[in-house]
Amino acid sequence: MTAHLATSFVNYTPAADAHGGEKSAFLALSPRALALKQALEHFVEFECIPAEPIYHSQLGKVGTEERWKNIPPIMEHLKSRAKALGLWNLFLPFYYPEGPGLTNLEYAVLCEITGRCHLAPEATNCAAPDTGNMEVFAKYGTPEQKAKWLTPLLNGEIRSAFAMTEPGVASSDATNIETHIARDESTKEYVINGRKWWTSGAGDPRCKVYILMGKTDTSAAPHRQQSMIIVPAGLKGITVVRPLTVFGYDDAPHGHCEIIFKDVRVPFANVLLGEGRGFEIAQGRLGPGRIHHCMRSIGMAERALAIHVLRATDPARRTFGKVLAQHGSMGEAIAISRAEIDQARLLVLAAADRIDRGGKAGAKMALKEIALAKVVVPSMTLRVIDRAIQAHGAAGVCQDTPLAYMYAGMRTLRIADGPDEVHLASIAKAELRRAANLRGHSDKQKEISAGLVAKL
Repeated sequence: MTAHLATSFVNYTPAADAHGGEKSAFLALSPRALALKQALEHFVEFECIPAEPIYHSQLGKVGTEERWKNIPPIMEHLKSRAKALGLWNLFLPFYYPEGPGLTNLEYAVLCEITGRCHLAPEATNCAAPDTGNMEVFAKYGTPEQKAKWLTPLLNGEIRSAFAMTEPGVASSDATNIETHIARDESTKEYVINGRKWWTSGAGDPRCKVYILMGKTDTSAAPHRQQSMIIVPAGLKGITVVRPLTVFGYDDAPHGHCEIIFKDVRVPFANVLLGEGRGFEIAQGRLGPGRIHHCMRSIGMAERALAIHVLRATDPARRTFGKVLAQHGSMGEAIAISRAEIDQARLLVLAAADRIDRGGKAGAKMALKEIALAKVVVPSMTLRVIDRAIQAHGAAGVCQDTPLAYMYAGMRTLRIADGPDEVHLASIAKAELRRAANLRGHSDKQKEISAGLVAKL
């Protein structure tokens, strides 16, 4: 591996310090990763962020069909620039031959940079849900499935969606999923019936494939009932009911859609890994996806803090004869944000490092570390954004800054890919499993102490 966690935590300043601090005793980046970091910083800061108003002006008007048909031309321009700069498909780890050969730890530093601009992940072909779906195809797909779906996804020619969550059950427990996948032996096809929602990416006209989770055998053990099926978009029986909004934002043309699958047929060859393996695939997919979200969230928090600092030091913004930063509470809020971001970043980097040390099984080996990051990072980012909003007053909750949109998107992350409560329960179980060892350790300490006292 070309990046590693060192034993000292001194002077670690990744994307947080875009203009210096390249040498670190904490994180050793390979020359290649360092060059990518520098190129990506320049691309995001001076090409993607300046393009944000152009992107939004090129979207179709809200409430019209064009809203879900128009792909802003500026995005294709940014994608071509990212390809030319070698900033493409950076997410796929070193143990996949289709990837660029980076470690998860190296990508953590790069992914944070893309989190500073909501255009950057798609521009670099590192956006969800495509990244998770591409990793599923890379890890579990047959050569035929890879040729048909992975290759065009890696080339940025199509987009994809992941259909798992359902409106009629508590989907945070995936064993509750009700979508039924029946075998029709006469035609060698699966017949799919169910209703999904929050199928992110399904609104995009470039979305050509769904990975769907449903039940193929309700009589099997609870975690062996589910399978994952490749469903080409546009098949007979698929109805996109509506796009769902996030605090009023529709996230067009990407969208988060409610979809009905009624007697949708796909060949047996479209099953991933085999029947009854859906839960296994879900864990393999969601682990890296969760940590990618956390990586980007750190970048979002950094941008929110930068916006906060600029507002606090704006000479045109004075109250009681002072700029905002000269009031003690404002400086305190900025300091707390800095401390919280740096603390959370350590959790993300530790999780990425743990995944690397486990290879292809790394996500499974790093369940606790991923859960810790997934709980801590979104809440931290929300607090940082909220402080920045407060510093802007009414301007902070309107469209004149990116803060309101950041807040809306980040609030969903405390629910998406598993709510906080599920991850906290997982962390608690891991800690409580230590009880017997801790008790034995404590008893030994007491025994030694009693022996010392007896000698007095």
